[in-house]
Amino acid sequence: QVQLVESGGGLVQAGDSLRLSCVASGRTYRPYTMGWFRQAPGKEREFVGAINWSGGNTNYADSVKGRITISRDNAKNTVYLQMNSLKPEDTAVYYCVWTYGLNSPSPSESDYAYWGQGTRVTVSS
Repeated sequence: QVQLVESGGGLVQAGDSLRLSCVASGRTYRPYTMGWFRQAPGKEREFVGAINWSGGNTNYADSVKGRITISRDNAKNTVYLQMNSLKPEDTAVYYCVWTYGLNSPSPSESDYAYWGQGTRVTVSS
């Protein structure tokens, strides 16, 4: 089992920046890929971005490309989601995800074996 704990969510204003963190613990066999999905109120969950083990391969959703950066610290089993120029439409619960392997970070929910409980981000206009 792998446990994922997200942090860093909160209430911000449009145009602000926010950094989410996710720490993985348990049977975090290496290499592994981590990433983020989000679910806005009344909408389906969607892929935000992911990063492979080395950090050399990232994948971002078109809706956030250019405004977000995903990075990781393997020594800390932690992945980060830096979000800039936040918009009200970024309001959502953000979920951290983990899976073993996956050199090419996938945008598909079914490729991720473990999910965090989520952290809420609210962007006011």
